[in-house]
Amino acid sequence: MKYMLLVCSDPAIEWTPADYTYVETHIDSWLADTVRRGVNLHGGRLQPTSSATTVRVREDEVLLTDGPFAETKELIAGYDVIECADLDEAIEVAGQHPMARYGAIEVRPFIDDQQANLWKRSDFPA
Repeated sequence: MKYMLLVCSDPAIEWTPADYTYVETHIDSWLADTVRRGVNLHGGRLQPTSSATTVRVREDEVLLTDGPFAETKELIAGYDVIECADLDEAIEVAGQHPMARYGAIEVRPFIDDQQANLWKRSDFPA
């Protein structure tokens, strides 16, 4: 089963130089471990939300907004796509991510082919 790990940072937390060092040091070992185990499929860091553009289409008009659409306390700083046997393993992998100490790691399963086939167009609002 594939899972998206949304790496969220909390802007309310004041980072010390030691915090940055901890994350930079441990992220490499976390990544090496997940690659060695064969669970890490892809990942990356994201630029700050100030660089984001939100795109919406309303009545065939493209509307652009600078910054993120969602008003959230925590900001998505990066992501990883992992493949694990089950949710328990995905939680274990996420719990070892260094950023879990300074924000949160949201674990979300991808919809598999069987689930996707169950969805019908009528399930969505017009």
